[in-house]
Amino acid sequence: MPDLSKGGDRLSDVFKVAIIGSGPAGMSAAGQAAKRGMSHILLEKTDHLSDTIFKYQKGKHVMATPSDLALRGGGYEEGVHAGMEFEEGTRERILGIWNKHCRIVDPSIPEPDHEVQDFEINTRLNAEVVGVEGEKGNFSVKLKDGDTIQAETIILAIGTQGNPNLLRCPGADHPMITPQLDDPEDHFDKNVIVVGTGDAGIENALGLATDPALGNTVTILNRGTDFAKAKTKNATDLTSADEEGYLRIAYRTSPAEVRDGEMVVETETGQEVIPCDMIITRIGSQPPRRFIESMGIEFTSEDRSAFPKLSPEFETTKEGIFVIGALAGYPLIKHCMNQGYDVIEYLATGEAVKPADEPLLEKVFENLPGNRSVDYWLELYRTQVDLFGGLSTLQMRELMLDSICSAFAPGEVIFRRDEPGSSLFAIAQGSVAVEVNPNDPSITVPIGQGSIFGEVGLVSGRRRGATIRAAEDVVVVELSRKAALKLIGSSPEAAEAVKRISIERQMLQLFGSGLTPDDVRPLVDSAVTEEISAGKPVITEGDTEDKDVFIVRFGSMRVEKGEGGDTTFLGLIPAGNLFGEMGVIDGQPRMSTVRAAVKSEVIRIPGEAFLELLDKKPQLRERARQIMDDRRRSNEEIETQKSKEDGKVDSFSGLASFLFDEGMGEATDALLIDERLCIGCDNCEKACADSHEGLSRLDRETGKTFAYLHVPISCRHCEHPHCMTDCPPNAIQRGADGEVNINKDTCIGCGNCKSYCPYGVISMEPAPPEKPSFLSWLLFGNGPGPGEPSYSWRKENGDPNKAKKAVKCDMCAGIEGGPACVRACPTGAAIRVAPDKFLTLAKMTEDVEN
Repeated sequence: MPDLSKGGDRLSDVFKVAIIGSGPAGMSAAGQAAKRGMSHILLEKTDHLSDTIFKYQKGKHVMATPSDLALRGGGYEEGVHAGMEFEEGTRERILGIWNKHCRIVDPSIPEPDHEVQDFEINTRLNAEVVGVEGEKGNFSVKLKDGDTIQAETIILAIGTQGNPNLLRCPGADHPMITPQLDDPEDHFDKNVIVVGTGDAGIENALGLATDPALGNTVTILNRGTDFAKAKTKNATDLTSADEEGYLRIAYRTSPAEVRDGEMVVETETGQEVIPCDMIITRIGSQPPRRFIESMGIEFTSEDRSAFPKLSPEFETTKEGIFVIGALAGYPLIKHCMNQGYDVIEYLATGEAVKPADEPLLEKVFENLPGNRSVDYWLELYRTQVDLFGGLSTLQMRELMLDSICSAFAPGEVIFRRDEPGSSLFAIAQGSVAVEVNPNDPSITVPIGQGSIFGEVGLVSGRRRGATIRAAEDVVVVELSRKAALKLIGSSPEAAEAVKRISIERQMLQLFGSGLTPDDVRPLVDSAVTEEISAGKPVITEGDTEDKDVFIVRFGSMRVEKGEGGDTTFLGLIPAGNLFGEMGVIDGQPRMSTVRAAVKSEVIRIPGEAFLELLDKKPQLRERARQIMDDRRRSNEEIETQKSKEDGKVDSFSGLASFLFDEGMGEATDALLIDERLCIGCDNCEKACADSHEGLSRLDRETGKTFAYLHVPISCRHCEHPHCMTDCPPNAIQRGADGEVNINKDTCIGCGNCKSYCPYGVISMEPAPPEKPSFLSWLLFGNGPGPGEPSYSWRKENGDPNKAKKAVKCDMCAGIEGGPACVRACPTGAAIRVAPDKFLTLAKMTEDVEN
């Protein structure tokens, strides 16, 4: 047997370091200890190395990202053969290399039949650790089989994969559910649901779906519309597979219940039942907190997903115990392996090692003032920005690598009103001024150190709503949309900070009346957000117990009143609006039912806090009274009409339901056609084409009709556009008036937007030919003449072999007079309407009938 302690007995002497866990971080630490001749033992609870990689699906290609980060392995640094070898390749190749460096020391397991190369790692398999006792220099590591290992220091590299998250719905323990996929080829002719759109979930879905010989039907569920936690290549491969029909991506969809042979899911518009034979849950994991805390290690917060507190040298609050790898909150393989190297070097020399990403971060901070160190800026950002309060220094390093850090002098513009942009900014030093009045730049609102701005673009994808300048010397960090969403998804503190600030600003925008952040702070402190499934009521008619008010954060609400078993539709409440205040102010039972028109989120504000604000701000109470009076008049009008002609009200309710089914609940602007007035001249299509290089953005004849009201195939300009989900060149943006448009110059024709749109309003078309000049028409008869529409000519003369680009309605942005389709309609049949104007539309329909 090998001499494990360099001169001592196999298990009786004290090791310099015991490394628990043989994933990438643990292997790197063990490899470096072996190369340095340091007394060590690598403990792995399973019967194989690196359980996480071992459980990757067969043939998985393991990436070595970030590509520009140096790996401390496979070479020489300062005369020391460094780290463990690793380069991207298949799961099998990587495990094969690592196995060659390990010598098994458990006498119950045969020695490996290969020759150890370069160095040997003293490895004990089937060594599950159940407890750690003692202090630095004298730790006792207790194993499940009863043995005890003595060590001066301990490195925890156990990761988090042993504690996978479970579905939070009935049936979460169903035997169809598995947290991993071993070999895709073991599964064929199955209906498979994958929950989770991180790298693991995407790779599982692709492995099961893209081989036609397997015959699987695969659906992958995404709670949102982004792939913030996935590598760009994986996200692109997944969306391409969806477009090509290999699998289905279900956006804004989450599990509701698991039953035999099927899963019930919540979608934007209600519940759907998906048949399934297997459910793979790749929804993350949590640190084994109880086990870690039993060693005396503290965590950054009480949140279940928080990580241990660590020093820059990876030492925990328990002196002598270090944490590296995914358990440190820094999960990429190259990062994990560099950590293993760094800790061993620190133990060997007593001096901290400059991290491998230091040169990269120096470039990130090089334009900031004062010629400060990387550590200085990391600590400044972490301690001064509320958004980063829950991050460790290690997590900050990873985040900054994907960010832009900048300094601005007083008066410098950070971004301008109406510019496209979906990134998020945070202020580390100084303050900025928001120009709230485009006609008077001198009217500004300050945003100070520690806060964020740009969250509206992050959430909605709209253009910048205001010009923001530096009010003084200011230092900011700009997070890309993907980095910001990843941060929000992985840090509870960051998610809470963004939510709090967005709620505060939404309240200030809604209530107005000269309110300040201090005025609404009690409401923000007591407010909670709630996700509401489509069709679920938030307020129920006649309820006397509910005394809260609500703001629609995103989505929309439909207001209904029931009498004698009948339901009357009263109106729609779009995002950004208040409801529920009538019963709170009057102290009366709820007068109507308010339910989610589509999957939505509301901000719930305790009624008592709302009434206290009204008492302090009489002008706000007056505004609330005006809103209430307007709603009462509208409701009374419908009720009066119902008593006169029930048929018309029933027709109106049916019309509302129809429009919801056609996506109006998430629309901001839609084209509708009254077929009683339409004469079929197609002027709307022709005018659209003439305004857009011969390519019409609408199809008048297709689409559905209800009671003479026709919804043609034309963009709804959704509040949260599906088409913007994954546009690689970021060619889709919101305009200043809310229009969703596609930049033809930057569109690459990938077709992602077309596949995401549930309403079929995007087409892929070759670029139309240029219209010939007047002289060319006059001399040679080329093209349409003066005054003749170019619609037919351009359509007939387009080159089908040219690269196609995405085409959709842009609401004729920038064209004087507004949408050409409406202006060209000779009878007024074509109208554009926002969903909150349903009542006006109903009244208009009634007037036409009369």
